[in-house]
Amino acid sequence: MGGRGRAASGDGEAGVVEGQQGAAGHRGRLAGVARAGVQQADRQRRVAEPGMDGLAEAAAKLDGVSKVRVADNAAYAHLLAEPTAALLAELAGDYSHVLAAASTTGKNVLPRVAALKDVAQISEIIAVESPDTFKRPIYAGNAIATVQSEDALKVITVRSTGFDAVAEGGSAAIEAVDFVADNAQSTFLKEELAQSDRPELGAAKVVISGGRGMGNGENFKLLDGIADKLGAAIGASRAAVDAGFVPNDMQVGQTGKIVAPDLYIAVGISGAIQHLAGMKDSKVIVAINKDEEAPIFQVADYGLVADLFEAVPELEQQL
Repeated sequence: MGGRGRAASGDGEAGVVEGQQGAAGHRGRLAGVARAGVQQADRQRRVAEPGMDGLAEAAAKLDGVSKVRVADNAAYAHLLAEPTAALLAELAGDYSHVLAAASTTGKNVLPRVAALKDVAQISEIIAVESPDTFKRPIYAGNAIATVQSEDALKVITVRSTGFDAVAEGGSAAIEAVDFVADNAQSTFLKEELAQSDRPELGAAKVVISGGRGMGNGENFKLLDGIADKLGAAIGASRAAVDAGFVPNDMQVGQTGKIVAPDLYIAVGISGAIQHLAGMKDSKVIVAINKDEEAPIFQVADYGLVADLFEAVPELEQQL
């Protein structure tokens, strides 16, 4: 799998779902999916959660978007899956396609929408062949499946790293949505968000990740200097997360976050299949590992066989 999402023309209307958390990293790329050929005539975006004026205005500026529909109601606070899915199911009749990023929220909400509309969901597409045909990775990215849907409504999650973002230059109309979904199934209790001045992992242009070779969580501080100088996000392999070195929101891989930055630096990462599935579409991959047989070197553009505890400080000094 390489390159960016393929374009193909088509007809109909596509609704793209957004919320506040993580929206900046996916917004333009999701519009890019619509432009890539899910539909041709009309691109509309739906924004849920209260206090969404800023996001709605930003979405309205994206090239090719015709309308932004805003559900600004406390019922959709925190994007709880049940009321958000009910809202989308209510509005879905106006569209031929409903799309969301394959983020935690998208994976939580869209399967419920598909069930409510009695259609199949198509997950994590990376290319659009035609309005009803899409490509998606399977077997940890080692094979690409071409999937065709005969459903009148296509419910799709998008691996947004597979598509280029569209430019700004639009001036779409913003429309309020009055529908309020009932929700007796779930209640928001609290959230604990990791605070960081670094870029969000899924949207960063540079990512430096550590693996089990880091030895322990304290040694992850070795990556801070390079990350600061390059403006990079810091990630980790599943092995490092499972070992308790770092929290799981830093995990890159098939069961973590999918990234495709301009530069990916893998430090002390062997290159297990599930990790490669999450970062192998990076434009440039640099690997530092003392094991010259490590699988990571098979996908790396540049490899350094060295002790990371010597190489990383030296690299930081050279930057």
